[in-house]
This record gives sequence, structure tokens and C-alpha cells, in this order.
Amino acid sequence: MTTTYPAHTLTDELIETTVAAPESLRPWITELGHIPTVADVSVPFTHVPHVATTIVLRAEAAGHREAMVVGPHTKATYSRAEKPAGCVRLRLELGATRQLLGVPATDLANRVFRLADFPGVAADLADELTRLTPEEVLPFLADVLPRRISEDPTQRAHRTLLRAAVAAMSTATPTPVHELAADLAVSERQLRNLFTTGVGVSPKHYARIGRVRRILAHAGNTPWAQLATTTGYYDQSHMTADFRSLMGVPPTSFLRGNLPAPTPCQPLDHP
Repeated sequence: MTTTYPAHTLTDELIETTVAAPESLRPWITELGHIPTVADVSVPFTHVPHVATTIVLRAEAAGHREAMVVGPHTKATYSRAEKPAGCVRLRLELGATRQLLGVPATDLANRVFRLADFPGVAADLADELTRLTPEEVLPFLADVLPRRISEDPTQRAHRTLLRAAVAAMSTATPTPVHELAADLAVSERQLRNLFTTGVGVSPKHYARIGRVRRILAHAGNTPWAQLATTTGYYDQSHMTADFRSLMGVPPTSFLRGNLPAPTPCQPLDHP
């Protein structure tokens, strides 16, 4: 599925190559993405809303390396890099942040941290990860990580439940929360807590992000009214308002390249 972006705008989906994580890592990591060094720092970088928490291994062209954690992004941001750099990005499985990082995903949304500052097992690997090549990262983690993580039956049950809930909320017409809670035999409050703790956003916002990403995947090739219907909106005006809320501009402006002014990269927080 090809995502549509205006000319002269960079984003991970245009320049990133991805490799699926091996089965031994899938309970905690879904894939590795590699973005080669971006030398032209004058080009704005679009960060589309997403729900994954990501461990980012950033390498500047000048040699400086650091390991960071980027939480779910509930709205788009537009930034301009300060130095030429590339990175390796490890996308965490939804529900795995507490096991890997020692904190719930809700504490990470729209924030950036140093990996070494976390209390979880992944923080102990920060220095070693920054010294590896992109090709060495997954084999290293597959050898080390399963031996360092323990999981009790309750955690496994919550992960299974979250996976089922996420699947139901990832369709073009997501299941209403009250119906999904009944289908999964949990209360609405439990379901919302499951999402905020394991994903970092509410079920409703998870569905909104998915819809906007589907708009981006088909914009320019499908009439707006038809796209609104196929992505689950009541009408085109509802779709436009939701897109503007998450992306900062309406769909037509985004496709024309009329984007919000870029800002410096987000500063680091402390968990």
C-alpha cells in the first residue's frame, strides 16, 4: 500500500526499509526499520500519527550515536533535522512496553526519552545497541532478549486480549467500544485501560489514527466522497475535520504541500 505525500517532504514510509522481527522476538518487537543517513537537512520531515512505541538508534554522520524511545504520536508533527543522521527503529509490539521498558505506554505518548533512563530490561542494552550495525541488531536481540524477559500467565492473557481488541479496531469500520467489550467479555473500562496501558491511546483515538493513515494511503487516487465512505466516515466533511485535527491541515492542503511550518526536533523527556 503506497502512502501519498506532497513533493519535497520526507517521511519514514518513503525512505525506510523494514525487516520483520524473527519469531523469537515477536512477543515484544514486530519489525526493524532502517533509515539511511539523510544528508539534506533543509527538507522538512513529516511524522505521521502512529500508535507504535519505538526504540530509535540514531547515528549522526559526524559519529555521535544515541538510543532513544519515541512514544506513540497522536498528531502529526513537521520538523527539520539539525544534523545529517540516519537511524534504526525497533517497533515494539503493542502491549510490550511494560516488559521492555518498565512503564505503561500511556506514559510515553507524544514524548521522546533516552533508552538508558528506563527501569526495564531494554535499558541495559542501550550502549551495546548503539555500537551495532543495522544488520546486527535483530540477531543480537534474538540471542539476548528472550533470556532476560519473564512473563506470567496474566501478562500473556492481557497481551492476547489486546491483540484481539486491536484487530477489531483496525478495520475500516471499527467495532464500537461497548460492542467490542461485550465480545471480549470485559467491561468498557477494562477495555479502555487495556488500550491506554498497552498502546498509549484510547480505542477511539487508535481508530482515528488508523483512518487517517488509510486516507493517506489512497488520497489522490480516490474521490474524496468515496474515500470518506470507504474509510468509515459519515461524510466528507467529517473526514476532512478529523484529518485536519490529526494532521494540522485539511487533506487537499496536505496533498498540495501546504504544510505547517517545521519546528526543531522534539527535546528529550525523563521517564
